[in-house]
Amino acid sequence: MKRAVQNLLPALTGAGLLHTALFTDLYLRYVKAGLRPLLIGSGAVLLLLALTTAVTPAGRRPAEHADDHGHGHADDHHGHDHTGTPRVAWLLLLPALSMLCFAPPALGAYTAARANDKPVTVQRGFAPLPATSPLPLTLTEFTERVRQDRGLAIEGRTVRLTGFVTPAGRDGGWYLTRIVFSCCAADSQTVRVRVYGRPAPPADTWLAVTGTWHPHGTLGTATAQAALDVRDARPIAPPVNAYTDDLPLTPSS
Repeated sequence: MKRAVQNLLPALTGAGLLHTALFTDLYLRYVKAGLRPLLIGSGAVLLLLALTTAVTPAGRRPAEHADDHGHGHADDHHGHDHTGTPRVAWLLLLPALSMLCFAPPALGAYTAARANDKPVTVQRGFAPLPATSPLPLTLTEFTERVRQDRGLAIEGRTVRLTGFVTPAGRDGGWYLTRIVFSCCAADSQTVRVRVYGRPAPPADTWLAVTGTWHPHGTLGTATAQAALDVRDARPIAPPVNAYTDDLPLTPSS
């Protein structure tokens, strides 16, 4: 592989990182928003490395070395030059080029069905809930209230949750789901609330769901299921940063 062609790999990778992090929101499919400066810095370094290598004169490769008798011999004892890069190395250019030309697929129901559930943080106490109805909650807040709030503040309250649809299995049930990054896609975890009272919409559909806690187990204890009896479900646009468990979005009209 020629030297100029070898520079394509860091150049394309750097350009892809800069394009993704500076001009699009696609980097949020890889990492948390707080890591954006590191992506920009990495892309700049790779481009600078490629540029520096391109303008630096190539050193002369020692094709032969003198032996003890003053006779020259080839680097390879068979007299053949094997310093060329294998053809398979060209495949390294494909992922770098794809960062410029193709958007990465978003994580969704397929990933959520195979990812670990996010552990429920132990709460020492809960603040009073506002009187708003329906009450907007994240899936995490709803789950914590259902399983830990001894005051039973969630009992009988109409809440609104948002997430995407994940099939629950052969029984035809489904979950409202969010995928949450701790750092990046590799450590993603899921938060899920089981939904009752409506047939499963297509997988990966984003919904704002309104309903009340579905009685299953003892409310305020670990036996309670994070589940909702749905009264209304409206499609919404996927959020820009879909890999957090933020407060519900306003449903699209």
